[in-house]
Amino acid sequence: MSEKEILAERFEASRGHLRAVAYRMLGSVSEADDAVQESWLRLARTDASAVENFRGWLTTTVARICLDMLRARKARREEPIGVDAEAIASGDDVEKEALIADSVGVAMLVVLETLAPAERVAFVLHDMFNLPFDEIAPIVGRTSAAARQLASRARRRVQGAPPSTELDQARQRKVVGAFLAAARDDDFSKLLALLDPDVVLRADAAAVAASLARAAAGAPALAPEIRGHQAVAKTFSGRAQAAQLAVVEGNVGLVFAPGGRPMAVFDFVIEDDRIVEINLLADRTAIAALELAF
Repeated sequence: MSEKEILAERFEASRGHLRAVAYRMLGSVSEADDAVQESWLRLARTDASAVENFRGWLTTTVARICLDMLRARKARREEPIGVDAEAIASGDDVEKEALIADSVGVAMLVVLETLAPAERVAFVLHDMFNLPFDEIAPIVGRTSAAARQLASRARRRVQGAPPSTELDQARQRKVVGAFLAAARDDDFSKLLALLDPDVVLRADAAAVAASLARAAAGAPALAPEIRGHQAVAKTFSGRAQAAQLAVVEGNVGLVFAPGGRPMAVFDFVIEDDRIVEINLLADRTAIAALELAF
């Protein structure tokens, strides 16, 4: 048996699992099949011998494909293919019938459709497939803590909790707005009060490089990770003059957007009205994938 045939055989052994993952995310059998097929094409272009966790790699890959499809669907404001339209007309396709029977029900799909793409992916991967948040984080482009927050918010909606988006955003806006005002006013003590003592500021490679390039002009030197409220407050104190409040993937954050073009995005994780994590993104591709509203 050739290497390609062995690879195809290993992939087929995981196909049912991958279709279940994709269907729960997309709510459409045909789209799930497309996502699985795309994962096979990506696998065929990869050095599979270097993949340590074959099933895990495939799950991560199909999840990223589904996330892209959900974001594209939302950007086009398309309605998902309804479950009735996906009904199996023939009893001959046992595999598809098993997929439908083993999948979430119609009511669950309706609720999942109300979630933001990243929320849906985080919830499905963690609550339905027990994937740890450390593995979910890079898929949704967030940290582990932020991925946990996405899944938690989605879980409340799925469990029937009344929609609290407006209330959540009002609380977030109060905290983030106070943080922005304190930063602009160089109010160090106020910044400390808003930050958790163990707060962590994470900056992507593009943000770190940009800070180093502007160091001569007095910009704070960023590191991939800065910990502690003293260090984080010092980084922001007297700055953020051009930042503005925005909704970032459903959460209140900050955006630096000269001329209306987002150049940097600050994503906050807030617990008990204190900021526990700030994620700074400056990578253009990553920012383009975010759902932003000024």
